[in-house]
Amino acid sequence: MYKYERIVYWSEEDGAFVVEVPELPGCMADGETVGDAIANAEVVIREWLEVAKERGQEIPEPKGRLIYA
Repeated sequence: MYKYERIVYWSEEDGAFVVEVPELPGCMADGETVGDAIANAEVVIREWLEVAKERGQEIPEPKGRLIYA
């Protein structure tokens, strides 16, 4: 499991749970359940990192929690 922050929420528009990974621009996934969405996010994070490496892009270091309530 990657150590990037994930934000999970229900999207009425999509009819699914959505996971956004704010430290990786454009990285998000969805699923019918929270568990599915998180599992899908793990796949998308791995793929995002692979593509960034292939392109020679800088890989952000996980910072953990970015937003405080």
